[in-house]
Amino acid sequence: MLAVDRSTAYAKAAAKAVADERAKFLAADAQALPVGEGVFHAAVSGLMLNFVPDPRRTLQEMAWAVESGGMVAFYVWDYAGRMEMMRHFWDAAVALDPGARARDEAQRFPICRPEALQPLAIAARLTDVETRGLEVPTEFRDFDDYWTPFLSGEGPAPGYCASLEEGHRMRLRDALRARLPVQPDGSISLIARAWAVRGRAPEA
Repeated sequence: MLAVDRSTAYAKAAAKAVADERAKFLAADAQALPVGEGVFHAAVSGLMLNFVPDPRRTLQEMAWAVESGGMVAFYVWDYAGRMEMMRHFWDAAVALDPGARARDEAQRFPICRPEALQPLAIAARLTDVETRGLEVPTEFRDFDDYWTPFLSGEGPAPGYCASLEEGHRMRLRDALRARLPVQPDGSISLIARAWAVRGRAPEA
């Protein structure tokens, strides 16, 4: 197994964390994979295709790396729909500040929808293309358990949150608290959905 990430630090950290000599980790560009043609049975991209400048080229590289008819699969968050942790955040943020819409991943990554992903896979010459939703329950102990990750400053939503003056940030916090489905015991149950696509590399 070969795993690729553009970050040298991430690749090194993953290599230390995975105690399996069959797994190798490289710092490399997904748009120019450092492998030969047809050397793998399958290639998978997890939650990253929307971050590369040319998603079709990335899929073509993945197809190049697998054997004829081999599996190529990828998945991305459903930012516009049932990635509910983020959807609630941005809907509340935009209601208070319409300018926040430009930071919302649903606006920034229109590729993360089935109607965009399926044609993208076909344009990369994948065959037998299938798309489906993968839903994972995301449980939060209480509101603070939900809210605290947004205070880290890392990532689009936490970065936006960190950019706010304290009063605005507290108004956003209160708006979120009011809109979330809080249970009588204080817990919050949401869904995180990803759109997953799989296809086959072109036959030789």
